[in-house]
Amino acid sequence: MFRRVISSLASISPFSTAASTRSVMTSPLKRPVKLALIQLATGSDKDVNLKRASEKVAEAAKNGANIVVLPECFNSPYGTEHFPNYAEPIPTTERTFPTSETPSYTTLSTLASTHKIYLVGGSIPELDPETSELYNTSLTFSPTGTLLATHRKIHLFDIDIPGKIRFIESNVLSPGSTPTLIQTEYGSIGLGICYDIRFPELAMIAARKGAFLMLYPGAFNMTTGPLHWELLARARAVDNQVYVGVCSPARRKEEDGEGYTAWGHSMVVDPNAGVAVATEEKEGIVEWELKPERISEVRKGIPITGQRRFDVYADVAVAGPTEGVEQ
Repeated sequence: MFRRVISSLASISPFSTAASTRSVMTSPLKRPVKLALIQLATGSDKDVNLKRASEKVAEAAKNGANIVVLPECFNSPYGTEHFPNYAEPIPTTERTFPTSETPSYTTLSTLASTHKIYLVGGSIPELDPETSELYNTSLTFSPTGTLLATHRKIHLFDIDIPGKIRFIESNVLSPGSTPTLIQTEYGSIGLGICYDIRFPELAMIAARKGAFLMLYPGAFNMTTGPLHWELLARARAVDNQVYVGVCSPARRKEEDGEGYTAWGHSMVVDPNAGVAVATEEKEGIVEWELKPERISEVRKGIPITGQRRFDVYADVAVAGPTEGVEQ
């Protein structure tokens, strides 16, 4: 019975063996692209956070970055007690709001168009005014300032490690339900937020849909960071032979008082799971040029893309993610 179910799922997969074999030899990245991860120091003043983010995005763009990423909750402190106070609605074609109610959205859109970059706005607390539900949401804008994708964090950070850390996002936030694939002129990018990285399916779906890069704005802490931050980034890269970028807030200073302390250590991992570049805990920018030939080289040497056995196990990419396409 199990074998019949798996076989039927494999038979409807859009990825044929021939197509998979061809993809080993070609890179999903169309041409070199410079990626910048901004490890931002944030505080309790939203206006100051947005101003600081604007300065750092401008700096990254001046250095030649084509894709710029901000960290999780870049406009606010990270904490369930803070999310309701910093949450903003997200404008849509059917529903608009005064810019005074959407300062983060407005800032991100303006920065993307001003600097002619793809801007992945880390994440912000989102308020759905129709349901009053809150989400941890990432907004991606095109070089024209158009919203390309809205990713709501799918896996909420609910953990309890005795004597170390207890954090229950679901006390305040609702989970998203849709994987996200962003279409750019360089190729497709998969997106997750923080705890999403622990679930390999999102990266598997994105990679099998042709992504060259997985991005995870995230705020691992002083317990989970040393244990798993680099490990998970490298695992997602080697699983799928794609680039991975993980973008953390900067670590809080002791004089900042009590609050959530991020691990930092933003990094870019190459398709062979090597750490290409990384920073430590302080504010800064991580930059790296992603190259098509590196993906092709890795996939040619270890051709797992054409060796998967969807006659034995199911292809998680059959359902597929939504695609953010500029209209």
